[in-house]
Amino acid sequence: MSAFLRGLAAAFLCVLLTTPALAAPKYPLSTRGPDIVDARGAKVRLVSVNWFGAESGEFVVGGLDRQPLEKIVKTVKAGGFNSVRLPWSNELVERNPVVEDRYLAANPKLKGKTALAVFDAVVDEIGRQGLMVVLDNHRSRGDWCCDEAHGDGLWWTPAYPESAWLADWKTVTARYANRPFVVAAELRNEIRPDPSLGLKPAWGGGDPRTDWRAAAMRGAAAVQAVNPKLLIIVGGIDYQSNLRGVREAPVSLSVPDKLVYAAHDYAWTHKPEDLADPALFARVAHERWGFVRDPGQPFTAPVYMSEWGGCTQNGPDGQPCKSDRIAFVQALATYARESGIDWAWWPLNGTQSAGYNRTAGAVEPYGLLDPTWGRWADPKVIEALTGVAP
Repeated sequence: MSAFLRGLAAAFLCVLLTTPALAAPKYPLSTRGPDIVDARGAKVRLVSVNWFGAESGEFVVGGLDRQPLEKIVKTVKAGGFNSVRLPWSNELVERNPVVEDRYLAANPKLKGKTALAVFDAVVDEIGRQGLMVVLDNHRSRGDWCCDEAHGDGLWWTPAYPESAWLADWKTVTARYANRPFVVAAELRNEIRPDPSLGLKPAWGGGDPRTDWRAAAMRGAAAVQAVNPKLLIIVGGIDYQSNLRGVREAPVSLSVPDKLVYAAHDYAWTHKPEDLADPALFARVAHERWGFVRDPGQPFTAPVYMSEWGGCTQNGPDGQPCKSDRIAFVQALATYARESGIDWAWWPLNGTQSAGYNRTAGAVEPYGLLDPTWGRWADPKVIEALTGVAP
């Protein structure tokens, strides 16, 4: 095992000491102060993987060309995870093209089906094996995400206006309303500036084009009107790294006890001194988004770290993991243990999907699975993450 993976394993072994057992929850889920709870009031901690691809121009989760769907989900469950965050795009919902056969080579029964039908099959298999699903509206058009130059920084675009975003959420919510294991709707991924529109989002301000807090409440109302049982997950601004606005202006929902805030964090959002000092890292993280879990406040709510991760295997050109990826994972692991946040590792995928600055089929350096999609890139990492020795 590499020095990076040894460091990663050591960091997460500490987390395991305070990670509660992942008992099967009773649906639906709700919130109680800083925690997610099930219908019996028992605490539920989301320990998730991100399975990308359906939001891309391939319109299908990755790996179905390499392994049977059932086997991939079985591997996720055997690894000790209890949930899957599934990104989707508005283009997938509105166009719903037939998925190209080459992306389904290991799943002949899915060939010839539309993107939504294949997505249905993925959702249902996850639920069949006893895992939960978090639906994530990742972007408008089907492609890789995210940077400012590539667009799609807001929750709307000229091609996919807010009315389409709301309508598509209603469509997706209704589609899975009878699947109780579909537990949450993350309204939008990584809100950020969009130079193509000359606009920068804000938490408030009243401008309907840029006020993400107000838009999130409209999105939540659309989802809750169709299925009031879902958790509503609202990310911050600045690529989901900033929830500061929540302190003075929290989100209000028509159906209470369903609000979860989402944060994202990666090595490149921190200065080297943050990563070298666990106490400083904790102060920075708490100031950006961790404060939301402070008990007894008007804004108190759970925080779902719906994306975070670190390099787990050599990149497409054989390049090794960078040292800051080690320091970041160690620092966030310590903070996760102390704060009790829910989380989703980015990503499960062992290979890249096609898209902006991506090479279809190339190794995914942050992926938990190796490029065959049949094995963990390193079982020690899984053991460190969840306590399960594959």
